[in-house]
Amino acid sequence: MKTKHFLSIACILTISAMLSNAYAQHQVGITTSEESFTATYGGNVYSPYAQRGFPTFPLWGETHVHTGFSMDAALFGNRTLHETAYRLARGEEIIASSGQPVKLSRPLDWLVIADHSDMMGMVQDIFKGDPLVMTTEQGRRWNKGIKSSDPLAGPKTALDLIETFSQGKMDPKLVEAYSPGAPKYRSVWDQMLKTAEEYNEPGRFTALIGFEWTSLIEGANMHRNVVFRDNADKAGMVEPYVTQKPYGSIDPLDLYDYLEKYEEKTGGSALAIAHNGNLSNGIMFPVDAQYSGRKIDRTYIDARAKWEVLYEVTQMKGDGETHPFLSPNDEFADYETWDEGNLDLSAAKKDEMLQYEYAREALKNGLLLEERFGKNPYKFGMVGATDTHTSMSTAEEDNFMGKHTGYEASPQRMTHPFQSTDAGIRYAWQMASAGYQAVYALENTRESIWDAMQRRETYGTTGPRIGVRIFGGWNFTDQDINSRQPAFLGYEKGVPMGGDMRKREDDKSPSFMVYALRDPIGANLDRIQIIKGWLDGDGNTHEKIYDVAVSDGRKIDSEGRCKKPVGNTVDIEMANWTNTIGASELAVVWTDPDFDPSQRAFYYGRIIEIPTPRWVVYDAYRYDVEIPDGATTIGQERAYTSPIWYTPE
Repeated sequence: MKTKHFLSIACILTISAMLSNAYAQHQVGITTSEESFTATYGGNVYSPYAQRGFPTFPLWGETHVHTGFSMDAALFGNRTLHETAYRLARGEEIIASSGQPVKLSRPLDWLVIADHSDMMGMVQDIFKGDPLVMTTEQGRRWNKGIKSSDPLAGPKTALDLIETFSQGKMDPKLVEAYSPGAPKYRSVWDQMLKTAEEYNEPGRFTALIGFEWTSLIEGANMHRNVVFRDNADKAGMVEPYVTQKPYGSIDPLDLYDYLEKYEEKTGGSALAIAHNGNLSNGIMFPVDAQYSGRKIDRTYIDARAKWEVLYEVTQMKGDGETHPFLSPNDEFADYETWDEGNLDLSAAKKDEMLQYEYAREALKNGLLLEERFGKNPYKFGMVGATDTHTSMSTAEEDNFMGKHTGYEASPQRMTHPFQSTDAGIRYAWQMASAGYQAVYALENTRESIWDAMQRRETYGTTGPRIGVRIFGGWNFTDQDINSRQPAFLGYEKGVPMGGDMRKREDDKSPSFMVYALRDPIGANLDRIQIIKGWLDGDGNTHEKIYDVAVSDGRKIDSEGRCKKPVGNTVDIEMANWTNTIGASELAVVWTDPDFDPSQRAFYYGRIIEIPTPRWVVYDAYRYDVEIPDGATTIGQERAYTSPIWYTPE
């Protein structure tokens, strides 16, 4: 048995290397709707990897790390800054704020630190007792609370400060000092830019520049992460956009205006990524009117379509692909679900809110809005991220360091109430250990990674580094997937994830070539699914799940489903599982059996792993503590590809 296991791992690594060398990509500037991918190997030289302009493997990273410069992160104990986040991401061992040594299983290729833009630097000055801070009653009160020897004083002070900020009751003197245009604010931004330049090593590790615009509408999440394509010389020509008046706004349209002005002023480029629609209480993906009551019009459609080409589909605050209420026929829908209420639990969740919160429903509603307005505002690619507030991008279940410093690994963290109000309660064990993002970039540079994001050639996972590729076309064959260089044919005959189907050929139905490799140090694969959404002639949206490749010889029925579970090898007591079920690799060419050429549609891949332990199981094993009642112990981690869209001529 041990010999067999060893050989399977060796085989996986060999296959991984082969397929990595087969990953191909259209050049920057060549759209996926052009008739052919001119850079594919044409046999002019012997080496199929020579004389081409596309990469050989996906680059792993994420766009959502908070450090001690974020007000809430610092208030809950994070004393580490950008240097720590970059060092961990590129593979070094660091010391967390809780005093523990931490290291990733493997380095990341790139990172975006997205600290909250509002009030940057204020908490550090409260700690220091800065003279300006101490001239205000609030500053003196918070300084005293933070320095108190009472163990309850710190958390009370943090909640007091956050509530004061969120309710717009900050002392105007503090708001002025820690908002764009003020010397203190500028000095923090300059420090962030300087550190990003120091850690950016083109070809080895990329430090993209960004920030989080933290809009809250009465506790409903409307956050966006802004990612710049540019170096500090251009990003430094502006300061981050904030929500506090008169220096900023909570309206996404005003953020889009900021991005427009940035590009006009600098000649640079930027994009925005929305996250946690599941905590927006029905306002993240509007169909008829914005949160303000303003009707959805072409101005909103055009702006959102231009600036938000990606969506953060999974992270620590829950998975945002779909919800069991929206997808009752999807047995994998209830995964890391957070549906108690809005972000701060000041308002409970209602079923009618859900359709405006989740990615799959938004993709469907995007087809509806495209029919009305001629453009799709929800034509986004899928990405995963952590939203860590510890400076540590740890998304793996056995290496999960928590969301805030107070929830870094400890024997007690599972039992802490994470949030509790009259509207509901969230427990610490509900935190999801997620996620990461893979991009198919030409090279490991800011420009190339950003360009891959812009054209949506990217996918998200809940933590594992699953390899996956999907192409859509009109004439893929089974022989195409049997090639050990399937990406060559993928680009030559179709379009990659994030693209638009080319002009329909004859009376054919679309075919999709999709293949997946397990994380080399992770779990085997259960299945590959293709999720289809479409708009019928009466203006109604629909969805259907197709199991297109399954492991262990199981059968797919006439409805395109495999109802037989893959099995379960998880040993809760020992915090372990075995790869004696599932497959290390799955690949298939699938043709849509229900295609209607008159209907708008999208297709994306969902790759499901075999069951593995959640992070609470590792905590219980390592600390010899009990798992709280109600805590989920087993999950099936997954990858979500960006969709491919079909539009009738």
